[in-house]
Amino acid sequence: MEIERKFLVKTLPDRLQDYPFREIEQGYLNTDPVVRVRKDGDSYYLTYKGKGLLAREEYNLPLNQAAYEHLIQKADGIVLTKRRYRIPFVSVREYTIELDIFSGTYDGLVLAEVEFESEEEARNFAPPQWFGRDVTFSGEFQNSRLSQGKIQI
Repeated sequence: MEIERKFLVKTLPDRLQDYPFREIEQGYLNTDPVVRVRKDGDSYYLTYKGKGLLAREEYNLPLNQAAYEHLIQKADGIVLTKRRYRIPFVSVREYTIELDIFSGTYDGLVLAEVEFESEEEARNFAPPQWFGRDVTFSGEFQNSRLSQGKIQI
């Protein structure tokens, strides 16, 4: 089960260059249900995601490079590219903020996601000041919707 909140980001955090990052490319074979293929650095995955906004099922299966390259050619819509930073944040407990800076079609879009152990914890989360609008419950900025070109930034 994946439990996460998502935020638009208007102001990047201080010292962003000090945090580790990975280059990610992903495409969607289907959006209902969500079936995604992703290249994450040197790793490749096929992911199934169930329905939901705050919480939903998620299953990741490893792929090899050849399988990924075959499947990404079958992706519907836009293949998303982004740089993902992992930023530690201490609040009630220590969290990891995954900050995505998009390139390509969505150049300039910046989203932050934080994962939680429970829905109650997610609802009680107080984000850092540099976060912008909470878009968790709108579904507007889900990557599967971005891949369909339905969002104007």
